[in-house]
Amino acid sequence: MRIISGPEDLAEGARWLMERDPVWARVLPTLGPLPLRRRDDGFGALLETIVGQQISTHAAGAILGRMTAAGLTAPDAIIAADDALLRAAGLSAAKIRYLRGIAAAPVDWQGLRDLSDDAVIAALVALPGVGQWTAEIYLKFALGRADAFAAGDLALAEAARLIFELPARPGPVALRALAEPWRPWRSVAARALWAYYRMAKGREGVS
Repeated sequence: MRIISGPEDLAEGARWLMERDPVWARVLPTLGPLPLRRRDDGFGALLETIVGQQISTHAAGAILGRMTAAGLTAPDAIIAADDALLRAAGLSAAKIRYLRGIAAAPVDWQGLRDLSDDAVIAALVALPGVGQWTAEIYLKFALGRADAFAAGDLALAEAARLIFELPARPGPVALRALAEPWRPWRSVAARALWAYYRMAKGREGVS
């Protein structure tokens, strides 16, 4: 269960990918140092990911800024706040419902650190509003797992289409199959795909 803690881990994973894939050998040196994007694990990390679901990184950052300013980032604060206050921060009715449910759930956040990737995903998708994508983003950035991927991410799929010259943007099943040879460093490959997306499209694909 390899953990990505710093730039040296990203560099090791990048070298591994370049040694085994000529496409990565060509593309990775053009991207510069890959972003670490680690965040503290726990409720706050999942809150950030829920807020960022299906909206732009700019919009998500604005909402998180308003929530932080209003003191709405801890479980007890989410539970105590009325809907109007949460809506004023920019949350949709669905995300308010999700965050209230997660805040009230008896999650052993520290215990997740010791579980396998699959067990973490299973525990998280049992929570309201948490699907495979959200769980894998948490696995990648909050827990630092080296082989998390998030194959349902549209920016990853679009970057893969461009880099590997695919005839169409791959769906989650096809993208996961494409990424299979990148084990055990799929989290590094994902960061590279997001970096390429930013370079090609001029905007962030993940917050």
